[in-house]
Amino acid sequence: MDGENQANKLIEGEDYYLTPEGFKVFTEKFHLKRGHCCRSGCRHCPYGYDKNTNTFRKK
Repeated sequence: MDGENQANKLIEGEDYYLTPEGFKVFTEKFHLKRGHCCRSGCRHCPYGYDKNTNTFRKK
C-alpha cells in the first residue's frame, strides 16, 4: 500500500501543472486545499510569503 488514497491524489491541471522543463508547480487551489504555507516561496503561494525577506505580505 502506498499510503495515498483517492482524497489525497493529485490531479494534473487542477492541483499542479508541469513546466516545459519538467518541474511540477502547485496551483493556488492546491495550496489552499493543503491549508498552510510551506515557506518555500512557491510560484502560486496564496499566503503572500516572500522567501527573500522571510515575511508575509498583507492581502
